Order: sequence, then structure tokens, then C-alpha cells
Amino acid sequence: MIIEGIIITIYTLALILIFMFALAQLNLLFNYLSAEKKIEDAARFDLTNTKEIPLVTIQLPIYNELYVVERLLDNISKINYPKDKLEIQVLDDSTDESYTITAKKIIELKQIGFDITHIHRTDRTGFKAGALKAALEYAKGTFIVIFDADFMPKSDWLQQTIPYFKNENIGVVQTRWGHINRDYSILTKIQAFALDAHFTLEQTGRNTKGHFINFNGTAGVWRKTCIIDAGNWEGDTLTEDLDLSYRAQLKGWEFKYLEHVETPAELPIVISAARSQQFRWNKGGAENFQKMFFRILKSENMSAKSKMHGFLHLLNSTMFLSILIVAVLSVPMLYIKHQNETLKMYFYATSFFVISSIIFFISYWIIYKRLQGSGIKNLIKYISMFFAFFSVAMGFSLHNTIAVIEGHFRKPSDFIRTPKFNINSNNKDSWKQNIYLKKKISWYVIFEGLLMLYFAFGMYSAFVVGNGGGDFGLFPFHLMLFLGFGFVFFKSLKN
Repeated sequence: MIIEGIIITIYTLALILIFMFALAQLNLLFNYLSAEKKIEDAARFDLTNTKEIPLVTIQLPIYNELYVVERLLDNISKINYPKDKLEIQVLDDSTDESYTITAKKIIELKQIGFDITHIHRTDRTGFKAGALKAALEYAKGTFIVIFDADFMPKSDWLQQTIPYFKNENIGVVQTRWGHINRDYSILTKIQAFALDAHFTLEQTGRNTKGHFINFNGTAGVWRKTCIIDAGNWEGDTLTEDLDLSYRAQLKGWEFKYLEHVETPAELPIVISAARSQQFRWNKGGAENFQKMFFRILKSENMSAKSKMHGFLHLLNSTMFLSILIVAVLSVPMLYIKHQNETLKMYFYATSFFVISSIIFFISYWIIYKRLQGSGIKNLIKYISMFFAFFSVAMGFSLHNTIAVIEGHFRKPSDFIRTPKFNINSNNKDSWKQNIYLKKKISWYVIFEGLLMLYFAFGMYSAFVVGNGGGDFGLFPFHLMLFLGFGFVFFKSLKN
């Protein structure tokens, strides 16, 4: 009975935490819908007036980007902005032949009049944060634009973002990520689905009510004085962007999120690349929760509601831990339910928490409908995508939980870059010869395979519990877990 009590307690706490995330998501949905009614009246620079055109530095942090560095530099050279007001810094920590390709391309751009410098570090201290901090000392611009190697900003990107800095309180302007290879595979579709929710519902929902948002590491602009005032870049977490964002906003700087400005980029096309990205984001989120918790708690600049959203924002990745707990304990809970008649009311009460899934379903549908269109055909597509997304997200829960636990315990680890491929939806070129792909299978992949079998047992249990009468209430949940862990397991064995 003691073991059953412990299982029930942990299971209930995890359900409550998931419900809290769902309620926060619902509140962001209301904020997002109310933002549509707002009339944009922000003061802006008039870039047709040469006296109002500020000096801008574009920073391009790269590390061994053999497949995309030429595409990146070609794209940046097409940005429409006066050359005498534009500086480009290529922050190159590369250790392979991509360095030579980059150097050659930079010479070509210099010859056609670009103010572009090649900053090469042989010591990757601080990783990306270290490179950004080192280059900032030499940056001429009042405003610092950052693009990762796989981003492809449109030619009018600076015209759409820089004007908002006329408001001297604004420290950051962030744009929405687009996806050039959204339809490449089920994996890219699922990633795009998740990122769309963050870059519409969450970023707009927080920003419109003055809650803290984050610079997303790329496709945004910083006011240089904001970076310095906030304490500059620090490399003690894996998400230096989230870290600096919170430090800046705690100092009173405002952030501006532009949902209408899309910056296209490439999604990881193999699961090993998606894993490394997910691990970095989720561990970094937990690290920043540990770093920022007391600063937020003591802040006099934040309302109670903003503090709550801030805590849940930084705890976002910890939801994977709650999901894994609920998933693993759901099978013994199925047996406990049918061995203890006295707990009948408890299980009736826990069925209430299905509302969490309903909230996520409705919230994501509104975003999907806005981006992809409404109608019965799109609704059917959405239902299948939502099912696939939730299944695979749960399939990643073990991997992401490990990242979260490491983050909360502040276990140090290297900044593992996400391999790029220079592949879009219409280009099925082979990626298997990519020299940055690692063939090693991690130990937790085996456990993901075992969890797939465990949830197969959970589905079997639905038929045999309750004196053989069966109980199929958790069957859809266990089916999604079986498919999600199966997808992640078999994909990981291939790439």
C-alpha cells in the first residue's frame, strides 16, 4: 500500500504540473487573440531619410558549416541596406576546410564594396556566446543583427526590423522563424508544427501583455547598449540567448516581437540532428531556470502574473519530465485502479485532467488554421498532425528528460552544434555523406526501444485488467506512446 501511495502521489503531482502548463497556454491563447485587435502605432525610424538610417552590424556565428556557409553569405549580400551603414562580422570558430571556403567568399564580398571582416578563433571558449562577446568589442554598429548559418533573411529584412528601435526603450526586435523544408519528411513537419506554436501563440501571447519573451538566438536584432547594460553574453548555459534575454528584461529593457516578419531557415532532417538541438534547448532552459529563479522572484519590475509566466516559460522543458512520469506510471496506475475499489472517486477526478490535452488541441488548431488555412480538409490534416506531434513529442520525453535533469543539476557539457544540410522541401539530395553526422548510437536509444515494448504491454493490459473485462480508457495514450517511442527508436537506429 505504501508503494501504491507513492505512485499515486507522484502521478498526481505530474498531472497537476501539466495542467498548470495547459492553463498558461490557454491564457497565452487569449492574449494572442486579443493582440489581433491591437492597432500598431509604434514610433519608427524613417529609413527613406538618410539622417535616420543607423549603423548596423550583422554578426554571423559559424562553426564547421561546410554545406551552408556560401548560401549564407550569398543571402546576406542581397540584403537591401546602404553599404556605408552596414558592417558584416563573420564569427568563424571552424576547424575544418569550411574556413577556407568562408575566407574566399569574404574576399569576393570585399571586392564589391562590403565592409566585412573574418574573425577566426582557434579557442572556442564560451562557444557561441564567447564568439559573440569577443566580436562585440569591435562591432561598429549601434544595432547588432544575428543570423545562424541556416537562416535566409529576405532582402527587406532590415527595413522591417530596424525602424522599431526609434523607441529607445526597446532592446531587442525578434522575428518569426519560417521553414524552407517543412514538407521534407514527417520529422520536419512535426518540428515545424511545434515551432509555429512557439513563434506565434507563445511569443505573441507573452509580448502583447508585457511578459518576458526570449531572443531566439538568431533572426533578431539587439541594441548594442542593451547587451552591455545586461552584462554581455555569458557562456555558462547552453541557451545563451534565453539567459541574456531575461537579464536584459530584468534591467527594464523592452522586447518587440514581429510575428508578421518571417525569416526562413532549415529544419534538421535527421533525428540525430534534431536530438542535439532538442537536448541543447531543453537543458539550457533548465539551466536558466536555476540561474534566474531568485532574480525573478526578487524583481520589483515584474508583476505577479509576469513572474508566473516567467517561471513557467523557464520550466517549459521540465514538462517533458512530467510527461515521462505520467507515461511510465500510467501502466501501474491501470492495475491499481482495478485492485482498489476505494479509489474509484480518485480515478474519476483524474479523468478531469484530460482537459489539458483539449486545451493544447484547441490552441494549436487556432495557430495551424491561421498559418495553413481552415476548412474540413485542413482540419483532418491538423488532427493527424496533432496526433503525430504529440506521439513523437512523448517519444522524445526520455531524451529530453535527461537533458532537463542535467540542466537542473547544472552538469556542464559542450555546446553541440546542429548539423546543416542545405536541403529544402523540393530537394531530396542525399544527406548520408554529411561529414558532421555521428554514427554512434547513445545508450538511451536502447531504453527508448524498451519503453516502446513497455507501452505495448500497456495496450495489452487494457484487455486483461478488471477481471478480464478490460479498461480502454488509457489505450489511446499508450498507443501514442508506443508509436512515439517506436518512431524515435527506429529512426535513431538509421540516423
